[in-house]
Amino acid sequence: MRARTWVLALVFLTAGSSAEAGDIALNGQTFRLPDGYSIELAAGPPGVDRPICGAFDERGRLYVADSSGSNEPLEKQLEEKPHRIVRLEDSNGDGRFDRSVVFVERIMFPEGTMWLDGSLYVSAPPSIWKLTDTTGDGKADRQEEWFQGKTLTHCGNDLHGPYLGPDGWVYWCKGAYAKQTYERVGKKPFTTSAAHIFRCRADAPRDPKTGSVLTSEIEPVMTGGMANPVDVEFTAGGERVFTTTFLVRPGGGLRDGLIHAVYGGVYGQQRDAINGHVRTGELMPVLEHLGAAAPCGLTRYRSQVLGEGFQDNLFTCLFNMHKVTRHALKRDGAMFTTKAEDFVVSDNLDFHPTDVLEDANGSLLVVDTGGWYKICCPTSQLEKPDVKGAIYRIRRDAAPRVGDPRGLSLNWSSMTPKSLAGLLADARPAVQDRAMGALARRGEPAVDALSRTLAKDKRSQARLNAVWSLTRIDGETARVATRAALGDADETVRQAALHSISVRRDAGAVGELRAVLGTGTDANRRAAAEALGRIGDASVVPALLSAAGRASGRALEHSLIYALVEIGESEPVRQALDAANPRTRRAALIALDQMPGGGLEPRHVVGLLSSDEPALRDAADWIVGRHSEWAGELVGYFQSQLEHGSWSAETRRAFEGRLARFATDAAVRELLAASLANDAISHDSKQIVLRAMASSGLKQLPSKWVKALTRLLQRDEGTLVREAVLVVRTIPATKPGSEALTAALLAIGGDRAQRSTDVRLTALAAVPGGLSQMEPEVFAFAVEHLDQEQPVSTRSAAADVLVRGRLTSPQLATLAGALPSVSPLDIDKLLKAFDRSSDPAVGLALVSGLKRSSARSALQIETLRPHFSKFPQDVAEGAEGLYELLKTDTAEQRNRLETLLATLPTGNVRRGQAVFHGTKAACAACHALGYLGGKVGPDLTRIAKIRNKRDLLEAIAFPSVSLVRSYEPVGIVTEKGKIYNGLVRREDSEELVLVTGANEEVRIPQGAIDERRPSTVSIMPAGLDQQLTLQQLADLLEFLLTRK
Repeated sequence: MRARTWVLALVFLTAGSSAEAGDIALNGQTFRLPDGYSIELAAGPPGVDRPICGAFDERGRLYVADSSGSNEPLEKQLEEKPHRIVRLEDSNGDGRFDRSVVFVERIMFPEGTMWLDGSLYVSAPPSIWKLTDTTGDGKADRQEEWFQGKTLTHCGNDLHGPYLGPDGWVYWCKGAYAKQTYERVGKKPFTTSAAHIFRCRADAPRDPKTGSVLTSEIEPVMTGGMANPVDVEFTAGGERVFTTTFLVRPGGGLRDGLIHAVYGGVYGQQRDAINGHVRTGELMPVLEHLGAAAPCGLTRYRSQVLGEGFQDNLFTCLFNMHKVTRHALKRDGAMFTTKAEDFVVSDNLDFHPTDVLEDANGSLLVVDTGGWYKICCPTSQLEKPDVKGAIYRIRRDAAPRVGDPRGLSLNWSSMTPKSLAGLLADARPAVQDRAMGALARRGEPAVDALSRTLAKDKRSQARLNAVWSLTRIDGETARVATRAALGDADETVRQAALHSISVRRDAGAVGELRAVLGTGTDANRRAAAEALGRIGDASVVPALLSAAGRASGRALEHSLIYALVEIGESEPVRQALDAANPRTRRAALIALDQMPGGGLEPRHVVGLLSSDEPALRDAADWIVGRHSEWAGELVGYFQSQLEHGSWSAETRRAFEGRLARFATDAAVRELLAASLANDAISHDSKQIVLRAMASSGLKQLPSKWVKALTRLLQRDEGTLVREAVLVVRTIPATKPGSEALTAALLAIGGDRAQRSTDVRLTALAAVPGGLSQMEPEVFAFAVEHLDQEQPVSTRSAAADVLVRGRLTSPQLATLAGALPSVSPLDIDKLLKAFDRSSDPAVGLALVSGLKRSSARSALQIETLRPHFSKFPQDVAEGAEGLYELLKTDTAEQRNRLETLLATLPTGNVRRGQAVFHGTKAACAACHALGYLGGKVGPDLTRIAKIRNKRDLLEAIAFPSVSLVRSYEPVGIVTEKGKIYNGLVRREDSEELVLVTGANEEVRIPQGAIDERRPSTVSIMPAGLDQQLTLQQLADLLEFLLTRK
């Protein structure tokens, strides 16, 4: 069947005209660019509707992944394959793609494109497809499943790519924390849930049964604790930089960014998924933080057409921020630094750049996918498949015209290796690439010409590309020729040669690598260490250890330690434990800890926790934190520090963390208990002990702690009482055996003269088993402090007193009558107080109270129904009227939103700050600004960069409409029928800890969970718009809109 082609309408292709310096009106929006640059429309509907990413072939035809606009569940998209691949062509060279052919009619959600040797490779989770047009009709008649990832999660971020490295290897990204398994010849399989950059040779052997690349041929380059690594780009020397979201836990305006991916490095967040992977110390550093930008497309600009200083810059698409940024990379030892600036910014909220490409003529193409995408993307807010995308071209106004930018006039088939080598430094990057590919295909006959280029060509670009060409050629002659480049005058050429030796595991280069390790630049030394580790020659271990003693910077140290681990020879490393150089000792400690059979023992480490050398002290702390089985060996150290330590804020936090980590050990728990009664231990040290207890994560208060805390509370040791009460409230004590503790807590709770309200309520809330009898004055005291004008911590403690205590029917009826003044943050929790009652009068009072409550919109019908299950039928019938009040469909929500937007008065920033931190909205209880505030919800430090006024208002009024990535709630149903909704704070094989609100969490045994499912209900309570006046709401929005 013949492919459909057509010509785009001329009106669509009109270039934008400049309105004022830097501003260009085009396609219904205004773009801001640096002076001297222009933007024009290169492609759009109907040729391409919602472009995602693209790749050029040798002839300059652009293959574009084109979305159908579907946001259906990905399992359904996998079945229906609603998207397509189109091939665009500029038939007359004017920069406008005027012809379009549908290359692939139906494909799963495409998330990356790469052109290689006559085929288009497309990642469409869970697989990478190799698509080939063998007949020349413009359609991919051969479709091969080149790689099977075998995992598809609900966000589809399991797979991005592929990307062709200058070494000729194919790279791609794995995300989503889905477990995958890769076979290893002669070894146990490599199983991982972490994020990775993977790579394999383009010609890697494939499974004859499935056609997929054999997993034994695939190796990880980088390991990450992030869900969504996206695009990978390569420096001139072959080092990898990639874009990713959630490289840190959101906070202080940080979230997403760029990472320089050093081989073997572990990056991102400390998550369970990275456990079991080789580490060389703390997580590797970030190259550049970008905030909640959702960075995706990335390219290295290779020509000089855009102007001086642009060559080797990175360009990054920031999906959430509606712009493309420029990043000037600068070498900094073995790493890089960047200097970033905006390059293209749109004022259109539906401009979502997803890819950026350098065309052969030096212009820059920016792919805007439009407004359709909403899968796991709360910033998009609404799915708008009708808002289609486009491809834009950016040019420098004064740029000279590049003739024959792809070298199509050259007679490639008749060229000799010498002629091809002469093109390796051509001013046209596309010609360089084609020459490298042709030389690689010639194989060994091209080695001589490449060797001569390395030896005689004065152009460093020619020598660099000669190295990359040799890297793609098999055989010893190519390896010998590459080694010669280690003596090149140019650092980048040497770096490429070192990378080549590394990927090829060229054992013949060990002597030269050893020399580089001793005298090279930091970047070259790092790459030499990487190569030596991959080769695995044990004779170089002393040289690696010596180099570690001179290492500066995290990347160089990492590669040296990682090489020691890969080589795996423990005996020479163990000898370095007594080295005079502290950095050599540090490298030996970490390497032995990480290598199989390393034999590192507590005696090698514990004494270093108090070392005067920061490098050793930090290494010891990191290692000890990974060995809970060493707790018994640490008791003496802990005791000495508690008795004699002097505390700065930094050492205090570190020591608290250490004590808390090891509190699962009986000997450490006993030490903590004894320390509270030890008069030789200072007040500050006792405070550290109490905070470590509270942070220990224990499920039940140990009996020795009960006794120690009881004595402390009875002795009334000033400010320590508050800390001790918090321990008991955080870790429940069993009621039997805690009588004395209960008496002490009740005494504090009843002490009006000397105790603050917070301490009194916290003590009453901490009573083991709850108050068995609620005295009238205690009940009144607790109810009085439920009012939403009270601080969040006070309301929370008051609610706990009531929920955990035994209330009479009249007290429950009174509590129901107080619900209209209760905050949305507290109302759901208070409903648990009614679960023990079946009194119809109580039930009807509860229905009435909830109907009159302005916070009722914070409730969900599915979680409300169980609270009425024990009441008689007449109460159940009355509750139906309540349910009807809670049913608000999407149209009503939108109407409410439009009404609010239309009626909001002018806001005031200062008043808005007061609302944010006030008791009624209580935003700061769950959200952080800078380093202050709660950690339950997303950080709002720079929220205005990615959310507009409407978005923020919707999040306040209807928080469940769009759930923020990494803050998706889960619903838990226990075997006893209890329903919980919250965020997973942590989870292990024994229990799941669920955050259900501000300062609220519940621990659920894994064996008690009957059902677990993604929840559509945010733990942020709805209805805050009804708790605030219109003026307060306007002020709050004005304040949030300044958070940039």
